[in-house]
Amino acid sequence: MADNNTIARPYARAAFDFAQENSNLDGWSNALEVARSLLANGDVVTFLANPTLSDAQKLKFLADLLGSAGSDVGVLSGDDEHGTNFLKLLLEYGRVNVLPEIAEHFDALKAAVENTVDVTVTSAAPISAEQQAIIAAALKARLGSNVNLSTEIDENLIGGAVIRAGDVVIDGSLRARLTSLTNALIS
Repeated sequence: MADNNTIARPYARAAFDFAQENSNLDGWSNALEVARSLLANGDVVTFLANPTLSDAQKLKFLADLLGSAGSDVGVLSGDDEHGTNFLKLLLEYGRVNVLPEIAEHFDALKAAVENTVDVTVTSAAPISAEQQAIIAAALKARLGSNVNLSTEIDENLIGGAVIRAGDVVIDGSLRARLTSLTNALIS
């Protein structure tokens, strides 16, 4: 059986191509992100897997659920014919459970086109706006891409920071340095 990423890839590509042709990458990205967060709830996935419900009932439930999530889901809320057809297709082939992976692949395609990379900086203490700007500028120069920077706090780091940008991890935390020193002393 194929894993969800393999299944999601062609759906994400189709949605991405359509969104790009219609200059609506942000709209589709926002809608898929909301769908991803809603389907992270196992109860929703279990409900949609109920074989006693017709695809029309599942579509109505999903469209209503997405519609109640706010204005960010316009294309998947049932108001957009193409978004509705996309959901119908997923339901017809039993693929609605891969919406989170579709959203992930869609965002990767969008980032590649827009030449952006999402970066998470995890630090032991809050990072000032000035420090964030310096880190973003340095990463932009190093990675050759625009940087969407987000920060997290992890008090277990003791000091320093860990930067994650896609496959690149820069661990400048004090905890990592202490672990390295401990390993050197034990060897």
